Amino acid sequence: MTQQLALITGASSGIGATYATQLAARGSNLILVARDAARLQQLAQSIRDAHGVEVKVLAADLTQPDALARIDRELQDNPQITMLVNNAGMTVDGGFVTADIAQTQTMLTLNVVALTQLAYTAAQAFRSRGAGTIVNIASVLALVNENANGAYNATKAYVLSLTRNMQRELADSGLRIQAVLPGLTRTEIFQRTGRSIDDLPAHMVMEVEDLVAAALRGLDAGEPITIPSVEDMGLWQTFEQSRSAILPFISLSQPASRYRQQ
Repeated sequence: MTQQLALITGASSGIGATYATQLAARGSNLILVARDAARLQQLAQSIRDAHGVEVKVLAADLTQPDALARIDRELQDNPQITMLVNNAGMTVDGGFVTADIAQTQTMLTLNVVALTQLAYTAAQAFRSRGAGTIVNIASVLALVNENANGAYNATKAYVLSLTRNMQRELADSGLRIQAVLPGLTRTEIFQRTGRSIDDLPAHMVMEVEDLVAAALRGLDAGEPITIPSVEDMGLWQTFEQSRSAILPFISLSQPASRYRQQ
């Protein structure tokens, strides 16, 4: 049996670094991608020492076209890669209107453009081999309109929608495709926007090790959507059923009666 080789973006810290550690503990070789080469090298060596797996480091800022193209080529040209953890992402400080628009545009490039390109390339490569795993990291904010930064929420709603469509399109391809929707998680993402996660209610914050362990167990169980803190996934099914109920009515030849002249 071929040993798994996982390419993980945003791997220098937080969710990405924890995926790297936990996948290595399962015996997976790794390709780690992030901007910070020094942190990647330090993480890679600690994983090699702890688990004896092969770890390759590719320093790349995925908001830059040349860097994204380099990682894209790695996915295309390395037939040993069996898994993509599409984790790289960022948020911005403030609401949609108050945030710096240049930072918002950078966020869109990373959270949407880069993720889409790598998901597409991995799907093409894995489909040609009849096997492979794609994990797209979204967020519970994909389901929330009322709170946080609307542009960030929209990027994560995009990731969820894209993943659901990929699951439909690739249903008979032999690929495993999972969307993971973390809630509040203890990572550096809050520090980068000048906030502290310690200011949030403790009962709402999950440790990153618990989050990734739950996500991997959800993948093992074949879950298409994993929301680690939701005990009753019947709630998700109800949400999906409610969404489906409107679909027969969203495109008809006549406007609804409330819009017609009396």
